[in-house]
Amino acid sequence: MPFWIEALVSLFLVLGSLFALVGAIGLYRLPDFYTRLHGPTKATTLGVGGMVIASMLFFAGRPEGPSLHELLLTLFLFITAPVSAHMLAKAAMQKKLPLAERTRGKPW
Repeated sequence: MPFWIEALVSLFLVLGSLFALVGAIGLYRLPDFYTRLHGPTKATTLGVGGMVIASMLFFAGRPEGPSLHELLLTLFLFITAPVSAHMLAKAAMQKKLPLAERTRGKPW
């Protein structure tokens, strides 16, 4: 496998891992449900997206050629993550979950 493909795969793996780490830290550190919802839906989606792109590049450099599975997985991830976050936020607004004192604004 050429060095430049290995370098790109490594770059996307490191970037994806960093985004996933930021999302996990955000989930742990943020004070209430609404702000905690932001960490996994944004940063972790980009993290998994980076790792799937690395997988696409790795398998595209193989003699068998590129696979469509990773592209479909990325498409499914980028469609379902925002929809599920929206549904969770609407359910929390209907239940009138409390905000932390540090959180600005009202969700409803």
